Amino acid sequence: MSVYRAYNPNVEVNKNTIGSVIRALPVGEDIRQEILLKNNIDLASDKEWFNQQLWLNCFSDIENILGETILHMIGESIPDNAYFPEINTLEEALKKLDVAYHMNHRLNGKIMYDSVTGKMLEGIGHYTLTEFDEEKGYAVMVCENPYPSRFDLGIISRLVKKYSHNPNSKVYLDITKETRLEGGRSCTYVIEF
Repeated sequence: MSVYRAYNPNVEVNKNTIGSVIRALPVGEDIRQEILLKNNIDLASDKEWFNQQLWLNCFSDIENILGETILHMIGESIPDNAYFPEINTLEEALKKLDVAYHMNHRLNGKIMYDSVTGKMLEGIGHYTLTEFDEEKGYAVMVCENPYPSRFDLGIISRLVKKYSHNPNSKVYLDITKETRLEGGRSCTYVIEF
């Protein structure tokens, strides 16, 4: 599975989510804005949705021009900029990350998560919490999607910081498992909280 390649060409991402590219940090906003515009994403326009592949192209450019650290910072800004369901605990945050992911994407004009029925459309991959042990302060998250690994690491890190209330918590890529960095379909993140 290729990073930066949409699973379906008809998937779109909402403007709020894409705005995290700009709002991630105050320094370098102009360069990131230029990258968005170069890829036909104009956040000042009236459009509310943009093709996912265009946004993925932005990530590729950001990585090449500004580096992976910026991808991580953009990921960290996602929980504060994208739509999320109500969350009260770390376990809820990690379980509902997939719901939030689908809430912020649409396919053929239809939002990919229906909050009334709880049904999710397929076509963008998933964020899956595979282990959670409150007592041990340990969790595992598998991310299968076309986004960069450092971006996912940033999203998960922000949720852990926000909901674990443990300043010593850490999130890291499990390199003993397949990774998208090595051409795999997913990345697995270990969370210690």
